[in-house]
Amino acid sequence: MTRMTETSDQWWKTAVIYCLDVETFFDSDDDGVGDVSGLVDRIDYLAQLGVTCLWLMPFYPTPDRDDGYDVMDFYGVDPRLGSHGDVVELIRTAKDRGIRVIVDLLINHTSDQHPWFKAARRSKTNRFRDYYVWRSDAPPDTSHLTVFPDEEDGIWTLDERTGEWYLHHFYSHQPDLNVANPAVRDEIMKVVGFWLQLGIDGFRVDAVPFFLEDEGMTGKDADAMAEPHEHLRDIRAFLSRRRGEAIMLGEVNVPREEQVLYFGDGDQLHMMFDFVTMQQMYLSLARGDARPLTKALVDRPEIPEDCQWATFVRNHDELTLDKLSESEREEVFAAFGPEEHMQIFGRGLKRRVPPMLGGDPRRVRLVYSLLFSLPGTPAIFYGEEIGMGEDLEAEGRMAVRTPMQWSAEKNGGFSSAPPSRLVARPVPDGFGPQFVNVHDQMRDPDSLWNFVRLLAQTYRSHPELGRGRFEVLDQPHPEVLAHCVAWHDRILVAAHNLGADPREVTLRLEVPEGSRLEGLLTPEIHELDEKGAATLSLEGFGYQWFHVHLPERLRLP
Repeated sequence: MTRMTETSDQWWKTAVIYCLDVETFFDSDDDGVGDVSGLVDRIDYLAQLGVTCLWLMPFYPTPDRDDGYDVMDFYGVDPRLGSHGDVVELIRTAKDRGIRVIVDLLINHTSDQHPWFKAARRSKTNRFRDYYVWRSDAPPDTSHLTVFPDEEDGIWTLDERTGEWYLHHFYSHQPDLNVANPAVRDEIMKVVGFWLQLGIDGFRVDAVPFFLEDEGMTGKDADAMAEPHEHLRDIRAFLSRRRGEAIMLGEVNVPREEQVLYFGDGDQLHMMFDFVTMQQMYLSLARGDARPLTKALVDRPEIPEDCQWATFVRNHDELTLDKLSESEREEVFAAFGPEEHMQIFGRGLKRRVPPMLGGDPRRVRLVYSLLFSLPGTPAIFYGEEIGMGEDLEAEGRMAVRTPMQWSAEKNGGFSSAPPSRLVARPVPDGFGPQFVNVHDQMRDPDSLWNFVRLLAQTYRSHPELGRGRFEVLDQPHPEVLAHCVAWHDRILVAAHNLGADPREVTLRLEVPEGSRLEGLLTPEIHELDEKGAATLSLEGFGYQWFHVHLPERLRLP
């Protein structure tokens, strides 16, 4: 029999994660910038949607040259957004609604305005000098190593004052921390401990592979990075000692064969975003062929019992396609971002899902049905639940970081400030607030918001989706992905048609005679024949979810 108590021991395996940027979510004081108090005012909205874990993008003090990822103080709260008191009130209120809170842990770099770096560049003998990575000789061409090829021509920048170059895999105003330095590692632990003490439930760990990179390190620093994953194990051990149920969710965009290294033996990351499956899903959508997505799921490596995949279809960065081949990437570009201004860094798209799919509600719902039915923990980016679009005139990644669209009122109900004072303008044209907003969709039973809410509720009531064994079900149509997820005596079956034409799909399950399929998104029931088979009808871009009702075992919807 199923042990439901296991689901609370590892809450993150069956969570619904919602990512947002405080400054673009809701403005409570009408200065044009969202704030923590505004987020608290919208906690009940997240609870109604079915969110169980809130992931906050950086809210720390920042010069704001990289939307908050350039941090000046890891212990602070940007005064534009609120105070420590506001954050504690947010955590308390969220927990009351059954929502845990995780925050970004930025351990790869700081802002060049951080006191550590300002001190480090005063002289070569300053005690903070070794908090960063330096070289005295002119670097070779490193343009192929930079994360932002459109913005930076290498990963080393000359500091005129001291005549040495400092390392930065990201922007030149974000110098990399020297993680080989024990003092830096101690600081990271203190940051982790500080936010745990305030009640945070864990961290989304930014740019994990770069944090463990030994590029540019020499001497004792290189020796200290000989086993880089030891540093990740140390953080996990510290986290577990301080708060046993806290988690680390890693941003790890690496090939399949490298992914398992970041889980270790269940002693490093708890969770990892599955970038490979996400990218293959877009290739499948572009082709109307489920086989790339199916292969990505089948090829997922085995991971420790105490680890988990996080699934997603959109995040706060560019929609990266870097793990596709050049020809595959061009297919996706042609289907979903054919114009150059829709693309970014030569490897991704600065678009949201509905505009990429031409606003076709069938295909949009298909995508989110896939997201919630695939094995793992679903993560959504704010505004996905209502089908927000992007602002292609905004620079780079900011195209998808536009104000939340609460209503058709001025500024989309985000703020009463003059439009010129807004942190960003609302999405223009057909996906703007007058057409896409929370107020209208919450009152429309057929809206995307209510559909995503149904998916979240169904996912939460079927823990096999987050914990079970995945199996692709045999059927003849290349456009169709049919799969089941089983955990103890619980079995969920889902079928998705990525093609435009209807399909009939016969599925066979190894279950006791007398079992039946009971619809979860629709009231359909299919009796399984003596061979455990049933035939389903899928419309073009259609989908169905069922649980298996075993004989004499009551299953609720």
